[in-house]
Amino acid sequence: MRKFFHLYIYSTLIAFAFLGLWVYITNFTELLDPVIFPSPEIVVIAFGKAILDLFKGFLSSMGLLVPAFALALVLGIGGGLYFGLHHRFRVILEPFFQTFSPLPPTLFIPYAIALFPTFKSASIFILFITTFWPIFLGTIQGVLLIDKPYWDNARTIGLKGKDLIFKVILPASSPLILSGIGTSLGFSFIVLMMAEMFGAESGMGHFIQYYTDFTQYDFVLAGIIFNSLIILAIMIIFEKIKKRLLFWTNLKSEAN
Repeated sequence: MRKFFHLYIYSTLIAFAFLGLWVYITNFTELLDPVIFPSPEIVVIAFGKAILDLFKGFLSSMGLLVPAFALALVLGIGGGLYFGLHHRFRVILEPFFQTFSPLPPTLFIPYAIALFPTFKSASIFILFITTFWPIFLGTIQGVLLIDKPYWDNARTIGLKGKDLIFKVILPASSPLILSGIGTSLGFSFIVLMMAEMFGAESGMGHFIQYYTDFTQYDFVLAGIIFNSLIILAIMIIFEKIKKRLLFWTNLKSEAN
C-alpha cells in the first residue's frame, strides 16, 4: 500500500482535485445544467442502484471481447512469426498489410452485419479485426529487429524448430509483441463501446446509451465511471503481466 501511494500520490491528488471541482461547480454554482451534469452524490446513488446491471454489462462485454482477443493473439502472433521468418512471402504480401491495417474496423460493419447471423458474431469479427493488426505487425517487427548475436548463438548450439521459436525468437521479440498487444487492448475498448452503444441489447456501452435515451445522466455518468475503472484495472493488470514477462528489461533499466 505504501508503494502504491508513493507511485500514485500525484495522480491521487489530481483525482481529488477534479472531484472537489465537480462538487463545487455542481453544488455551489449554476455554470452547468444539473440535468446533464448531476452532482457527485447523485451519481453515487445511481451507481449503487445500477451496480448489478453494470456488472452484468461487464460480463456481456467480456463475452464479445475475450474470444475476439484470444483469436487475435493466436493468429496475430502465429502469423507474425511466420511472415517475420519468411522474407519472400512477407515481401509479396506486405503491400496488402500496409493497405488494410490502417483501415478503421468500423468500415467493415455493413459486411459483418450482412454476413454474420447474429450481432454477437458480427461484433466478435469487428473486434478481431481491431485487435489483430497491431499484434500481427508488432510480431513481425519484433522478429525483424532481433539482434544478429541471438541468431548466431542459436545456430551455434543447434537450436531449430520449436526450441528456436520458444527459446530465442519469442523472448527476443516479446517487447514489440507485448507493445502491439497493449495497443490492441486499448483500441478494442473503443470499438467495443461503439458497437454496444448502437447495436447491442446488453453490455457496458449499451448501459450508457440506454440511459442517455431516457436523459438519466446520473446513470450515464455512473456507467462512464464504471467503464473507466474497469478499463483502468485491465490495463494495470496487463502492465503488471508485461513487466513480469519482460523482467530482464527492468533489470537493464535499473542497471543503467
